[in-house]
Amino acid sequence: MTKDKPSPRQSLAVFPGSFDPITNGHLDIVERGLRVFDRVRTAILMNPEKKPLFSIDERVKLIRDTYADEPRVEIDTFSGLLVDYAEKVGATVILRGIRAISDFEFEFQMALMNRRLNPAIETVFMMPAESYSYVSSRLVKEIFQLGGRVSDLVPPVVERRLCEVFGTPIPPDSPSGPRGTP
Repeated sequence: MTKDKPSPRQSLAVFPGSFDPITNGHLDIVERGLRVFDRVRTAILMNPEKKPLFSIDERVKLIRDTYADEPRVEIDTFSGLLVDYAEKVGATVILRGIRAISDFEFEFQMALMNRRLNPAIETVFMMPAESYSYVSSRLVKEIFQLGGRVSDLVPPVVERRLCEVFGTPIPPDSPSGPRGTP
């Protein structure tokens, strides 16, 4: 899945995460990243200690389907140190989303440690649109499992997959439903 290193004139940012599942908040950060960088690579961390809802392959497919028409968004998986992965693929930037002050403290510590491990890799923080500042994958799963609507929080392909996993019908007025499907 790993693509070739970018040419010296192309900038590549790595956007790491578990993406279980990818949310509209993630999409917003990717979109913002594409305004600054030539390419953004969503890099799914393979963490055997986590118990994800979706397998690595399912998450890759969900992201690939979401970005089928955007060649500047790449999808990959990695394990180990993020800075080692970024260096391996030729990225000089790690892209991170900051939703709130509580995110900042953790992300700031990680950015400083990554800088210590590899000073050639910079971390760039971006804030999502205000409407996504509270969205997290954990909350999306919890809301969905409790019967709440998530159509404004995730891409249609993710909502459809959540419905399949939990055996829930797709709401008819959802973008993922019959009227929202091309």
